[in-house]
Amino acid sequence: MDTSLPAARSRPILGLFGGKVQPMPGDGRPTAIFKQPLAGRVRVGPEGFEDDDRQADRRVHGGPEKALHHFPLDSHRRLAQAFPEQAAQFGAGAIGENISTEGLDEASVCIGDVYALGSARVQLCQPRSPCWKIDAKFGREGITAHIFEQGMAGWYYRVLAPGMVQAGDAFELLERSDDAPSLAQLWALSRQARPPLELLQRAAQAPGLAGNWQRKLNQRLDWLRKNA
Repeated sequence: MDTSLPAARSRPILGLFGGKVQPMPGDGRPTAIFKQPLAGRVRVGPEGFEDDDRQADRRVHGGPEKALHHFPLDSHRRLAQAFPEQAAQFGAGAIGENISTEGLDEASVCIGDVYALGSARVQLCQPRSPCWKIDAKFGREGITAHIFEQGMAGWYYRVLAPGMVQAGDAFELLERSDDAPSLAQLWALSRQARPPLELLQRAAQAPGLAGNWQRKLNQRLDWLRKNA
């Protein structure tokens, strides 16, 4: 696995977003996918943007290992091409992300990467799993499935050190573990029927990987070994 640091280790934060819980138009189910730009300096606490962001279903969203969701603007452009009728709706913050940048994607970020987010420090720990709320928000079936198939749902951070951040601050890669799998590699391994056991084990042992993904990959390893 190529874990060399990218040439451009720092890029500006294009936008920060937070939202409150509200009814989903049409069916009334609670959601916090409707994010709004956050102006000025925002406090980053152990579970994300303190006082500025909420989650409707804490069973699957939020918490220390899903503190902040990052979805690059580049991926919105890809979605606009795939779904031209909804193209005008795609843009920074539109699928419920907290952080927007350009020049990053799942192939260029790795599990365990540590970034400076203003004065805070965050660590990439797992991919996002897209859910039904994306289709519901955009009024179009198939967007969630497309995001899943393309492995472009973005990723989550845990907060290593609280701090303050605002749009325009530098988003800088500080650390990358040796032999860390990229998010794209992890996603591909998780979807293969019989991935190479060595690669699967290395991914499961990646420093910084969220506990739920560690358990998921180790259970897969056990099953594959028993059913070789």
